[in-house]
Amino acid sequence: MNASLVLGAAVAALLPAFAAPASPAMAGSPTYREAADVRLPPIASAGQLVLYGHVSSLTRRAGRFELRFDPAWWLTGVAAERAAADDGAIRPGEPVPNDYYVVDEGHRLLAFVVSAGARVTVLTSSAVGTRITVSELAQLVAGRNPRHRRLLEPKAGYWIRVGGRYPNPVVSLDQQYQP
Repeated sequence: MNASLVLGAAVAALLPAFAAPASPAMAGSPTYREAADVRLPPIASAGQLVLYGHVSSLTRRAGRFELRFDPAWWLTGVAAERAAADDGAIRPGEPVPNDYYVVDEGHRLLAFVVSAGARVTVLTSSAVGTRITVSELAQLVAGRNPRHRRLLEPKAGYWIRVGGRYPNPVVSLDQQYQP
């Protein structure tokens, strides 16, 4: 059989697995697309920016929300292995656990406007993405839990997607699962 036909058939067979959501509850949330058990960040549209990091605060000011965000590098593959080895977290040549490594050096807080209608997803106790409002996330970040949600990992980082037009509001915040 022709090698290119075999390769083409193999790629066609694997494509559905790379596009499948982690679970039906996570369908439609690009943060939870899985490829070979690696969670991928949300996809940015033209003119948008996607960042990973930690939410320091989320407060309502003058009819809108302001996010204070500590950006970090979510690395996978060779970049993760080299950064982890450089930091002494693993020996050179070893793979990083779960194929990711987070580099969070600066702890500089950046300010972003958050649309009141931004899409927010947090991970609940069963590792399911649960949609909540920006207002509820602000309360969770402040240490309150008005709806008594069982969060999987309250301090886990988020992927934020920043819109492309001034004032460049955050249009989505998706909590990242960290095994």
